[in-house]
Amino acid sequence: LDEWRVLVKKQPLDAFLSANVKTYQLTMLNLKMIQKMILGEASVKQISGPISIADYAGKTASVGLTSFLSFLALISIGLGLLNLLPIPLLDGGHLFFYLIEILKGSPVSQTFQQISIKVGLLVILSLTFVAMYNDFSRLLS
Repeated sequence: LDEWRVLVKKQPLDAFLSANVKTYQLTMLNLKMIQKMILGEASVKQISGPISIADYAGKTASVGLTSFLSFLALISIGLGLLNLLPIPLLDGGHLFFYLIEILKGSPVSQTFQQISIKVGLLVILSLTFVAMYNDFSRLLS
């Protein structure tokens, strides 16, 4: 694919703006996939773990530096968005607790936090299990 790409030299401001547009596009792509998975419109078989990610990274690297860096950007944005989901243990979960505190006028109870953290851990472990299961299924098929 890289042999079909054309290198376009841009002024620093134009390059900065183009990078922001590309980042926005990748962010929207990730958000649409997360939304589809939550709504059941996309299969959880599309969730990849570290084995598949490493495999795809190798494949994109063999195509060329541009493809590899684009893949890394996609993964970085995806992980950043995942971290912002309102799941306790993740940054988004902490932000969610702060939002509740602002709206309620007082912090959430310790009991609620502890239960939420346990549920969040269960969600994260479940996602990890699905990702690893998908990775090994792909390897064995």
